[in-house]
Amino acid sequence: MSDARPPLPPFTRETAIRKVRAAEDGWNGRDPHKVALAYTPDSRWRNRSAIFSGRPAIVAFLTEKWAREHEYRLIKELWAFTENRIAVRFAYEFHDAAGAWFRAYGNENWEFDANGLMQVRHASINDLAITESERLFRWDAPGPRPDDHPGLTDLGL
Repeated sequence: MSDARPPLPPFTRETAIRKVRAAEDGWNGRDPHKVALAYTPDSRWRNRSAIFSGRPAIVAFLTEKWAREHEYRLIKELWAFTENRIAVRFAYEFHDAAGAWFRAYGNENWEFDANGLMQVRHASINDLAITESERLFRWDAPGPRPDDHPGLTDLGL
């Protein structure tokens, strides 16, 4: 179990919430190689219209994503869970190379192996153009969202 990523399934509400926050923190660190280690070597993804599998593809996808999504900040929230599956809703903010700001809203369905590595990830995402003054996710980045920063429900999202 050297590759184990606690918390491990079967999930309770508490461990599912911890798993979601760990994923959020990892993605906010914006290190594609480190993030990819949370997934099985053959993890299968659907992200918007992109479908791919494997850690090398995850690293390539995240490298390109964070090269074009500047000042990326993400908040995830538990939606539902079962023994080895978790559903989350999320929102993230970023700006493009031209300086235009966006908030992306989405849902993810995750399935984990016995070691707590994500083996399946399905993400549906929509982007909404926002102004800089409409931004709600303001903390030093890259890095985790501070514990005292509101979550999605508290922000009315």
